[in-house]
Order: sequence, then C-alpha cells, then structure tokens
Amino acid sequence: MENKTKLMSVRDAIIMAMSEEMRRDENVFLMGEDVGIFGGDFGTSVGMLEEFGKERVRDTPISENAISGAAIGAAMTGMRPIVDVTFMDFIVYMMDNIVNQAAKTRYMYGGKGQIPVVFRAAAGGGVGSAAQHSQSLEAWFTHIPGLKVIAPGTPADVKGLLKAAVRDNNPVIFLEYKAQYNMKGEVPLDPEFVLPIGKADIKKEGKDVTVITYGRMLERVMQAANEVEEAEGVSVEVVDLRTLAPLDKEAVLESVKKTGKVLLVNDAHKTGGFIGEVAAMIAESDAFDYLDGRILRLAGEDVPIPYNQTLEAAMIPNVERIKKYILKLVNNR
Repeated sequence: MENKTKLMSVRDAIIMAMSEEMRRDENVFLMGEDVGIFGGDFGTSVGMLEEFGKERVRDTPISENAISGAAIGAAMTGMRPIVDVTFMDFIVYMMDNIVNQAAKTRYMYGGKGQIPVVFRAAAGGGVGSAAQHSQSLEAWFTHIPGLKVIAPGTPADVKGLLKAAVRDNNPVIFLEYKAQYNMKGEVPLDPEFVLPIGKADIKKEGKDVTVITYGRMLERVMQAANEVEEAEGVSVEVVDLRTLAPLDKEAVLESVKKTGKVLLVNDAHKTGGFIGEVAAMIAESDAFDYLDGRILRLAGEDVPIPYNQTLEAAMIPNVERIKKYILKLVNNR
C-alpha cells in the first residue's frame, strides 16, 4: 500500500486526506457552509456526509464569525475541527477569532492551551470570481506568530500537508487554489502518507538560476523552467516553499548560494506580498554575497482582481512573463 499511487485531482486529494484523518481520529470533524448535503461549494466534501454523518460533517449558518468561534472553542476542548472557509476572501470575518484568539492562546497559557484547528481557504483567481472572491491573503497570516500557513501546489503535496495540518496542535491556514481543484497528479494511497510542515521541496534541480514559488504558481514556474531549459539551455532550479510559516530558510538560502541568481514568484499582490519577506531574508543573510544580480519579484498587479477573464489573466504572472524574468536574470539585464 505504501508505494501505491493513484492519478487524482486536487479536489479528490482533499477529500481523501480529510476522510483518512476522520477514520483515524474520532475527534476530527468538518464544519462550514454547504459541506454536508451540497458536498462543499467546490465539491471538496462530496460523499463525506454519507460516510461520517451530520455530527461530523456539520453544515453551519452563514456566519463566518460564528463558524470560527465555534471551531476554536471546540479545539480548546480537545476536538480537531477542519473549517471549510470557502472563498479565502470570507476569512476577513474570522480575523479577530483567528488572530487574537487562536494564534495567541497556546502562548498565553504557557503551552497548555492547544488549538488544533485547520482553516481551509479557497484562494486565488483564474476562474472569473471577481474582486471579492479571488484574493490570496496568505501574507496577512504569515505576519502573526502562532499561526502556521501552508500553500501546496500539487495533489500529492495537498494530501500530505493537509493530513499534517489536521494532526498539528496549532491553528493552520491551509490554502487551496480554486484554479487547481481539477488539476491531476499521482497521489500516494498510503493512509500514513504525511509530509512535514516547514519543509520546502526542490521540484527541479538546476545550476543557473533559482526560482522560488508556492501554490498555484508552481505549475506555471515548472512549465517556464522546462521551456527555458529546452529553448535556451538555461538550467533552472525550482524551490517549492509549500509551507510559508514556518519557512524553510535553509533550503532557500542553499539554492541561492548554488545558483547566485534568484526570482520569486507568487500570484498575490506584489506590495506587501509574502515573497517580499523571502527577498528581505535573502538580502539579510550571507547568501547575499553569492548573488550575481538583483533579486527579482514577479507577482500579481496591485489592482483589484477583475471579473473580466482577459483582464484577470493579464494581472497574474503567466508562463511567458516568468520566462522573460528568468532570461532577464541570466543575461543580467
């Protein structure tokens, strides 16, 4: 079993991860709007109500403040709730509970008050959901000590890291990218396939330039890296952060020292985006002395995300722009 895989979508990997953890631990349960009979707004809990019943797949009122408060309270008493936030934009209604309660409790009680809760948030654009339903807000939460933030970019990583999040005794913000729910990949079937939180992954080895990314942009970065290597002979190393908080600083700095050139890519807005923090970390480290060029960032434009899909596509980094930035670094332009 441990070596077997199956081709499946990100959506099915999410269902598998949650179902396996609910079978493993009776304290794990799913809650949120439309998670039961409807099967989740993005189909990420289809079939779970039939297996686990309405006590463990709990449809809630349309009140994010109430949902987050109930989940955090349940976690304080020994339960392990998984919250389906649906659109990440709606997490703003949960901010006080997450930032001022969940993130602080363990510290304020000297480690005795554990808050094992996962907030699953459908992030990013690419599906025409417009300005109020398309944001990637991970940078807000990486700013808050006490929260873990995970942003996987492959179906296998989604499964392994979601299971790790459920087992963790701290509050976790778990990003799922709407544009990738249908993306398929090989996923281990082993119920004990769990990936470590805080460990980046080198998705592609290279020697000429390092591209650091996470989440939805991983797929585009990989395509750009392969095309540049085939067309221009440029060897690109791709570092997939996977976890933003805690950040695998060692993996980032080792790759930067190896290649001497670095590009950071995400789909969130550029100003205040998480890749700016990674850039600052590199600049402050001894890896700075290894750089042979500027640190470049490629991110979403600083505009509200348009409903018009042509405009939306124009504001998010695409493969051609990623290739252009890679070549700009390599050619010291």
